[in-house]
Amino acid sequence: MDANKFEVVLQTISTGLVGKIIEEANLDEDEAMEKLYSSSLYSSLEIENTKVWYYSVPKLYELWDNSIKTGKLVLPEY
Repeated sequence: MDANKFEVVLQTISTGLVGKIIEEANLDEDEAMEKLYSSSLYSSLEIENTKVWYYSVPKLYELWDNSIKTGKLVLPEY
């Protein structure tokens, strides 16, 4: 995928994920964005080759939430 398309995909996923974090973690938008963008999950999302962006927003939220609780990002192996 070219860089411009990937950037659009990443932005779309990020928007959905921030919304899910707001809803599930009861954070305001600024806090949700700060927590997401500073997370190991987001670092993985930014790298196209990791294919983390293939996951649904609910799955990404689950991965993010678990990484916040445990301090480790554990990606599923398929």
